[in-house]
Amino acid sequence: MQRVRAGDVAAARELYDAHAPRVYRLAYRFAGDAARAEDWVQETFVRAFQRLHDFRGEAAFGAWLRAITVSVCLNGLRAARRRARHEVALEAAEGTAAEERRLRPGVADRLHAAVQALPERSRAVFILYDLEGYAHAEIAAMLGISEGNSKVILLRARTRLRETLSDLAEGWHA
Repeated sequence: MQRVRAGDVAAARELYDAHAPRVYRLAYRFAGDAARAEDWVQETFVRAFQRLHDFRGEAAFGAWLRAITVSVCLNGLRAARRRARHEVALEAAEGTAAEERRLRPGVADRLHAAVQALPERSRAVFILYDLEGYAHAEIAAMLGISEGNSKVILLRARTRLRETLSDLAEGWHA
C-alpha cells in the first residue's frame, strides 16, 4: 500500500491484478453483462486509487474495495434506469421524424433557433423536461435549483417560445 501511495506503478498493477477478478465477479453479478461489468471494474479502481489516502487499514483492503464496487454498481444501475426511462423506441422515433418531414419548410429550423435563443437555464429546463422527460425533482437536483423554480422556469420558457413562434400557429385553435 505504501508503494502505491508513493506512486509506484508496478505496485498499483500488482494490487489491481490481485483484486480485479473478485471485483469483476461482483460487478458482473450486478450488471449481468460483461462489458458493463468491465466498465464498473475500471471505475472501481479509478475511485479506489483516487481515494487511497482515505484507506486507513482498519478493515481489509478487499472489504474496502468491495464497498467501492457496490457503490459504483448501484450508481451504474441507477444511471441505466434513468437512461432507459428516457429512451425512445425506434418505431416512435421514426414516427417523429416522419412528422417533422411534413412540417412546412423552415419550421424545424425556426423551432431549433427559438429553443437555442432561450436563456441558458430556461433552455436547460425546457430540454430536460419537455424533450428528455426528466421530472422537476431530477432537474432541480441537476441544476441546483428548487423544484418550484424548475416549474416556473419551464412555464416562462414555454411562454417565450409560444410568443416567438406565434406566427406559425396562425389559423390553429387549441
